[in-house]
Amino acid sequence: MKESPGVVDLLGVLAYAELSAYARMTEDAATLAPSLADRAALSELAVTEYAHFRLLRDRLTELGSDPDEAMAPFIAALEAWHAQTRPSDWLQALVKTYVGDGIAHDFYREAARHLDPSIARLVDEVLVDEGRSQFAVERVRAAIEADPVASGRLALWARRLVGEALSQGQQVASARPELATLLTESLEEGKADISRLFAKLQEEHNKRMAAMGL
Repeated sequence: MKESPGVVDLLGVLAYAELSAYARMTEDAATLAPSLADRAALSELAVTEYAHFRLLRDRLTELGSDPDEAMAPFIAALEAWHAQTRPSDWLQALVKTYVGDGIAHDFYREAARHLDPSIARLVDEVLVDEGRSQFAVERVRAAIEADPVASGRLALWARRLVGEALSQGQQVASARPELATLLTESLEEGKADISRLFAKLQEEHNKRMAAMGL
């Protein structure tokens, strides 16, 4: 028996997000990392992202859905997000990994809140931090301490990231009504409003900014 379209949409968008995160982190590690230690650390995070993709792909198959078909509706939006937010240096890459991926993960967690417990546990498992926060925060804060001028530049970059992320999220929700339903159902009964969800995502973004000292 196939799972509901909303669940397949959620697992499909999350699977492609994890696959594209793996590819992006691998590229950033090879081209932007300033040291071998940084390259190794980011590459390790990338491997974890690929493992998460495999878990999602396998679950989609178990649910009777074709993983490629489940991911296909989200390729254009996620590729556009990455194209519009391609980092130009190592610090921008770290901010994107922490801030950009963080707000997307909040989006997916919210959608999974009231799903079958086995699906919700899978989403939690693939969105586990795995040291991403500590890795990015430590390096960004150290860079700002060494060069305070970098703070303004990175703060502007982070604002651009969240703006693009929210825009893409709204487009995805509008294009996939079943996924939008999961999101609105996760809000308080009687007050379901997609704008409230995005306000909640903005709050979490502000906490991440503070953690980095931006």
